[in-house]
Amino acid sequence: MRELLFRIGFFLVVVLVATFAFKYFTFSTSTDKEKEKNYYQNYISDHYKVFALDLPDTLEFVGEEVPLNMLDIKERLDREMLVNVYWQSQTLLFYKRANKYFPIIEPILKENGVPDDFKYLALTESGLANVVSPAGATGYWQFLKKTAIEYDLEVNGEVDERYHLEKATVAFCKYMNDAYEKFDSWTLAAASYNMGMSGLNNQIKRQKANNYYDLLLNEETGRYVFRILAVKEILTNPTKYGFYFRPQDLYSPDVYKTIEVDYEIKDLADFAFENGINYKILKLLNPWLRQAHLHNTSGKKYYIKIPTEGYYSITQVDSIN
Repeated sequence: MRELLFRIGFFLVVVLVATFAFKYFTFSTSTDKEKEKNYYQNYISDHYKVFALDLPDTLEFVGEEVPLNMLDIKERLDREMLVNVYWQSQTLLFYKRANKYFPIIEPILKENGVPDDFKYLALTESGLANVVSPAGATGYWQFLKKTAIEYDLEVNGEVDERYHLEKATVAFCKYMNDAYEKFDSWTLAAASYNMGMSGLNNQIKRQKANNYYDLLLNEETGRYVFRILAVKEILTNPTKYGFYFRPQDLYSPDVYKTIEVDYEIKDLADFAFENGINYKILKLLNPWLRQAHLHNTSGKKYYIKIPTEGYYSITQVDSIN
């Protein structure tokens, strides 16, 4: 009997201990998880914030007002603002490169009667880099070969002036002036640069509307002007959108002299060394030179940039084993 009572008592003790342990550890685990959850929620709330953007009350492009009172216009602008504000690395590069290349672009636009706002088109087209699109559009202004030749740029195996910022900007101005003469609107002229004058003109006739903001266009052209607007707004008011720069953060314009060349250059590497630089630096400042030589059998005058600041002189290597 005593043995039975002992076994019953032992069993009850085990049950009580197990029950206590279960409740204790369950409560502890639950509390820890709750604390962890609250910690991360508070941390995220305190340290990581993503905000919707306050759009400007008014906005204009090339002197033409953007109808922000229209619901679809406001939403389309909002999309491009969000894309560019929160694609921080790209927008940082835009601002840095603008400091280097806008001083070249701005006076050419002014001289040719094209509004200053079109410098932002170059940023949206190429990021101010000499890139090539899948369709073959090339250079800062993304000219197709046929259009480039039409607007007096030299494009061949040795020379491609789509890579020449100054000359390509002049060609762009010629296009814009032709487009403005055709559409009597700089905004429509900008849209035509994306889809072509004939393509845009067909849509104007089809839809019986001659305002960019009243037209239903393909996805790319429908976003095109809004991308330019967003870049203009952010670069004009960088701190409003969280972008801060010190002068030393920005890229500086190249300082150079030019050498007039109306003769054949058999080896551009040798030409570079003769002028105190190397082949790499020569091509960086003159990307329109597409080969390692310049035959120039016609005796045409070219102007080659040679840096006078910011680059080191190079000693030529006579031979490489």
